[in-house]
Amino acid sequence: MAVGPESATARPDDTAAGPGDEQLNRVFLTRVLEPGDETGGRWVRELGADAVVRRLRDRGEPLPGASAKRWAGLLARAAHAQPHRDLATAHDAGVRFVLPDTTEWPRQLDDLGDARPLGLWVRGTPDLRMWALRSVAVVGARACTAYGAHMATTLSAGLAERGWIVVSGGAYGVDGAAHRGALASGGATIAVLAGGVDRPYPRGHAGLIARIAEQGLVIGELPPGDHPTPHRFILRNRVIAALTRGTVVVEAAHRSGSLATARAARRLGRHTMGVPGPATSGLSAGVHALLRQDAVLVTDAAEVVELVGDMGDLAPEHKGPVLPRDLLDPAARHVLAALPAHRDAEPQEIARAAQTTPDDAIARLYELRALGYVERHGDGWKLTRQAMISVRDGHTAR
Repeated sequence: MAVGPESATARPDDTAAGPGDEQLNRVFLTRVLEPGDETGGRWVRELGADAVVRRLRDRGEPLPGASAKRWAGLLARAAHAQPHRDLATAHDAGVRFVLPDTTEWPRQLDDLGDARPLGLWVRGTPDLRMWALRSVAVVGARACTAYGAHMATTLSAGLAERGWIVVSGGAYGVDGAAHRGALASGGATIAVLAGGVDRPYPRGHAGLIARIAEQGLVIGELPPGDHPTPHRFILRNRVIAALTRGTVVVEAAHRSGSLATARAARRLGRHTMGVPGPATSGLSAGVHALLRQDAVLVTDAAEVVELVGDMGDLAPEHKGPVLPRDLLDPAARHVLAALPAHRDAEPQEIARAAQTTPDDAIARLYELRALGYVERHGDGWKLTRQAMISVRDGHTAR
């Protein structure tokens, strides 16, 4: 259930939610509890949002598991929570609040248990649940290399062309390249922000995030106007991992925050994938560590879809170039390989090297002569220039 214009109008008493109003109660709690707060999530699950809000509003006894210090901090936040005003601000910005267990709620987020978001602020017109059903996360380093940006762009464009939704965090580097790749191919993308969706962060991506909101979705857990902090970026990553069928890490150093998304995906039973980079690149070291564990190596969109898609979505087999000698009969290839590289040889010598009879060797040699691979010199046979090139190219391909 999403908040509409009627419910977004501010009221005179704007300090707290009313009893029994699930929307307002959860909006109130987004101002009080940090994203991913499992203790707070347990309170909501066991007592209900209404009871938790009343305890905070009435400044009653601490809830189970809350120390006196923490309870004082929660009460201080609760004193400044204004859910009606948040909803009015969201409405003016074209933002709706989607509640758990409603039509638009992506059910896969329930896998987060008590760390499940209290709700999601959503900017954009598409249905979040429907889009999330066929989505893949593409994440990686903010300070990515040109290679990382290229791989994120082409991989995301390929996913979008195949009808998949690309999900990322809206940050500089790989995130931005992933969003742009999806948009450039006319596809769809979702940006999951670590702050209020009405205030794009980073500011340098304000135009990109506005474009995503026009063509796709911008979502987040924090109420309007709230700002991201370092730990909120890490907590945001669990939403990216839970929302999607799998996570692809393009570039990541050993301490990259994008690895937290991969680890969350692994814990949730989602597919974890990595794009390899140069062994000497520190920005690929984290990805390579993932690949040494249980992540799957991918190099293009087809390989990602083979992993996360439906049965039968197989990536084409990657092969080297087909050489003319590959089309020869196996017996003829053995005879061709038996000829010395720089001199002629008699049929008996060739037959021994090819492990066949002299008569069979002679028959194959005449076939090869007709195809331009060998030529006769008296009683001997020698490779032609064409054959020499073919043999050389065959060794290069291997």
